[in-house]
Amino acid sequence: MKNLFSGIKKISMVCLLVVVGIFCISPWKVYATVPDTHFENETGMTDTRTNIEGPGTAQTPEELQELNIANNLTITYQNGNGEVAGTLRILIMLTLIAMAPILLIMLTSFTRIIIVLHFTRSALNTQTAPPNQVLIGLTLFLTFFIMSPVISEINTEAVQPFEAGEITQEEFFERGMAPLREFMYPQTQTKDVRMFMEISGLEWDGESIDEIPTSVLIPSFIISELRTAFIIGFLIYIPFIVIDMVVASTLMSMGMMMLPPTTISMPFKILLFVLADGWNLVIGNLVKTFY
Repeated sequence: MKNLFSGIKKISMVCLLVVVGIFCISPWKVYATVPDTHFENETGMTDTRTNIEGPGTAQTPEELQELNIANNLTITYQNGNGEVAGTLRILIMLTLIAMAPILLIMLTSFTRIIIVLHFTRSALNTQTAPPNQVLIGLTLFLTFFIMSPVISEINTEAVQPFEAGEITQEEFFERGMAPLREFMYPQTQTKDVRMFMEISGLEWDGESIDEIPTSVLIPSFIISELRTAFIIGFLIYIPFIVIDMVVASTLMSMGMMMLPPTTISMPFKILLFVLADGWNLVIGNLVKTFY
């Protein structure tokens, strides 16, 4: 039986190699079926033009994007507005996709939310509950909730007009950054902006956002977000530190010095957090800090 199966396997391999060889060696050709009337007006054979309207006759962006040739089969790329080649647009989009995680973390509410949630988990002393995947997923949805008005404004004011060919690239970037700047500026502390303005050698009156370059506003916003997140984390830690101190002093008075206080205090922390509806308080007040 073993020899029989071995022989069948060898025959199958030979048949497979023969079929592959036939496909590789055979001169396959593909032809497109085209009506005979097509060759009557073929470009280069007669004086008939293949474009419907002459160059320069389009008056609106919609007319510019319409198909303007009379061939039966045409492959065209209509996603540009005449300023950037299609391949270059694809390269720019791939670059933006690669930078998307950085932009998501640094230019939105993501940083403050993830740090506060991390402090909350550490204060509860639950180690990996909730796990990192849950914290990051919750942070992403909260970020989308907070940034949804900004995203809608960017889409309305920048993306759609640019795709329609109504604005240039410079106007697209300016309109796209304007909602983000308006979101970051109220969350940024004045002293952080002044620090980076002094480092860059620029002057600022302390009121106008238009005089703050984006290269100064972004790091100022990040520093302010870190400071705010750590302040909120400290406030969350206070009630849990009190529980740790009470449990530690109680164990010391009972002579149980070898028993770790965190082992006893963790259930009390969870009980306090549940009774106070901690997730509602933490997340609700955290989201309200952006409004």
